[in-house]
Amino acid sequence: MPHDYIPLHNRSKRDMSYSSSFVHKFLNQLQHHQQHHPAATRWDLPSYDATDEADQQVIISRSTPHSFQLGTGASIFTSTLIPAIVSARSEVVFVTCFWAPSKTLSAFSDALVKLADHRRRHLPNPHDLEPLTVRICFSSRSVFQKLLHPQSRDGYTYSPAEWQKKLGLPDPVLLDEAGIRLQVKSLFFLPFSVMHPKFVIIDRQRAFIPSCNVSWEPWLEGCVEITGDAVTSLMSFYALTWEKHLDFRKHLPIAPRSSSRTSELQGQLLDPRQLILVPSSAHHLARPPASSAPLPTLVLPSSHHQNPQFRFLPWQQAAKPPATPLNVAMLELFEQARRSIYLQTPNLTCEPVIAALLDALKRGVHVTIVTGRNMMLLEQLVTAGTTTSWCMRSLVRRFRKLRTHAANDLESGGTRLGHLRISYFQPRSAVKPGKRGSQARAANDAQMQDPEEEEPVHSHLKLTVVDGEFTVLGSGNMDRASWYTSQELGVLFHDAAFAESVRGGVDLVLDQRLSLVFDSGYS
Repeated sequence: MPHDYIPLHNRSKRDMSYSSSFVHKFLNQLQHHQQHHPAATRWDLPSYDATDEADQQVIISRSTPHSFQLGTGASIFTSTLIPAIVSARSEVVFVTCFWAPSKTLSAFSDALVKLADHRRRHLPNPHDLEPLTVRICFSSRSVFQKLLHPQSRDGYTYSPAEWQKKLGLPDPVLLDEAGIRLQVKSLFFLPFSVMHPKFVIIDRQRAFIPSCNVSWEPWLEGCVEITGDAVTSLMSFYALTWEKHLDFRKHLPIAPRSSSRTSELQGQLLDPRQLILVPSSAHHLARPPASSAPLPTLVLPSSHHQNPQFRFLPWQQAAKPPATPLNVAMLELFEQARRSIYLQTPNLTCEPVIAALLDALKRGVHVTIVTGRNMMLLEQLVTAGTTTSWCMRSLVRRFRKLRTHAANDLESGGTRLGHLRISYFQPRSAVKPGKRGSQARAANDAQMQDPEEEEPVHSHLKLTVVDGEFTVLGSGNMDRASWYTSQELGVLFHDAAFAESVRGGVDLVLDQRLSLVFDSGYS
């Protein structure tokens, strides 16, 4: 836990970010729900007590963002995540959702082989070498794997004999001889409860929060790198979910660089130029402006829930989403928004989110949505009973009704309705202006631009920016699965300069990659 945590009622006036109404209302909402519905959170994974100061420390933290990167999943893994993994001195925590044969998996396996060879060449006696522990955790590998997966919270641990054939990983003997201690585990709960978070923690000192899986899809993804107390919060989230007996507060036994043969090896890290690199036409790396102090940061977990709470009859109201820290924080952000909401999500099928956006529009808040037209359609229908396209058409219809009423209210001094803009992501130059074309042709045209560079065919980035100062990144989509059944993880940064840096990079990458669906200024 962070040692410099200050309870909310004791924070000084200089710490204005944590004395803001947002954090107070957010905590009050969590506490109220847990006190009045204790059974609803009893089986949460992980479970946090919002009234307990120690658990508040895990959620309310600080961090220093070092970079924000955009690109395809393979380009982010090969340019940033895999080089960080092979630079680790003692431990790697590698959590993802989907694990599949792909350029990313090939590059990761190749990097482990080269790292093992590097370690053996520099220290031929394995007894001279401090072990490197690599903990790999994922949820989904195939349909049959999920159907047959153990339903215990202990999950399934893969034996070394399964690593090569089932997971595409290197020979366990090769890794063991190099002092690389690999552990691989999966968790999944029927019917739809995937463990959806994605993060990489290096030596418990720095962390990366990407949106991408170990998968083959050339989608637009994002990744933020952080250091600071929030890394400990991420380690807590990892331990509570995946390894409950791990002492995540313990400092790792990293030897000083001036002592032992291990330090000699660490001074000769594997050259990243030896690793596979997958370039992307959407690559962008931003270095956020330096801050005099770590940024106020909320680490927001969201437990999985096995009951999807479907409402099958048309006159039934949508069920309230589980009051997880992430869900509560997002709804509170939407409610407190005063100027603008920017939302980029693969899919948008969660009715409480749509309702919150309409409420914000009523207050005069401008709402910008970037989402996907036909992304993961079968998954949307199974987990939500609807699709993003249907929901966006419904949103536009409801907005137009609001506008009709707002026009009458303006005459009596009412609030002017906010501006609504909705766009679908598309590959650059794949579809001519004014023409839609098929998704298959768009994907093919995108890859024809430059065979050496991956052009994203969908956007998988999960990003929310509110009032130009609150930025949320992580694994959570604005679809029903993320809000009701999947385990998720979001990280909220409260800093206007960081928000501007992120939005600037996203706007640059989205240039010529958007198909406008609706703009209330012209429709």
